[in-house]
Amino acid sequence: MTIRVTVWNENVHERESESVAERYPEGIHGAVADGLEADETVDVEVRTATLGEPEHGLTEDVLAATDVLVWWSHCANGEVADEVADRVVDRVHEGMGFVPLHSGKNSKPFKRLMGTTCNIKYRHGGETERIWVADPGHPIADGLEGSFEIPATEMYGEPYDVPEPDRTVFISWFEGGEVFRSGLCYRRGRGRIFAFRPGHEEYPIFYQDEVKRVIANAVRWAAPNEGAEAVWGESEPLESIDADGGE
Repeated sequence: MTIRVTVWNENVHERESESVAERYPEGIHGAVADGLEADETVDVEVRTATLGEPEHGLTEDVLAATDVLVWWSHCANGEVADEVADRVVDRVHEGMGFVPLHSGKNSKPFKRLMGTTCNIKYRHGGETERIWVADPGHPIADGLEGSFEIPATEMYGEPYDVPEPDRTVFISWFEGGEVFRSGLCYRRGRGRIFAFRPGHEEYPIFYQDEVKRVIANAVRWAAPNEGAEAVWGESEPLESIDADGGE
């Protein structure tokens, strides 16, 4: 089955920073989309959307045709319209997969889905991150070794103010000594969510093979499955009910 993926990016750093534009000439959304399209382990149809488009490129029609939404954001989280954020949340409840990357943890949709601040400790400086596979049996860990390193990145550290996840797939260690739960799985309504830590715009992280593999695995895992039909609201009884309570 072909998975319909929308890769969303605020696309601000690429327009305002020459170094980021040189690193990601097609935007971070372009790099993530290219990685997905090149991965032979997942059958995808990919489109991209950015903050500057009408309705941020996430119209009702676009989201209705999206099986998994991959989301990267950082400095413009507050600029996302509440109406669009609510639209994303509603689609997750309906079954759309959601994969927030890096500072997408601060996005309006993710924070609303979590119901917490999603606050962390952080530090800039380009230190090494070692990502350990904490749940080797999980599908998102397919094709990985026991750990892999990102040579230079921004540090994220615990405590991480999110609800207890359903599964913790990855745990990161940083050169400065901090650790972080860097790959978390959730269910909200019928939708699956995977929050993945790596991806700071100052470094070429989205070109790294292991990172591309994780994102492809996450898209495959988060794609909707049919499941059972849900019936909401007032319901007629299936069996006869004695109105007198058996008296």
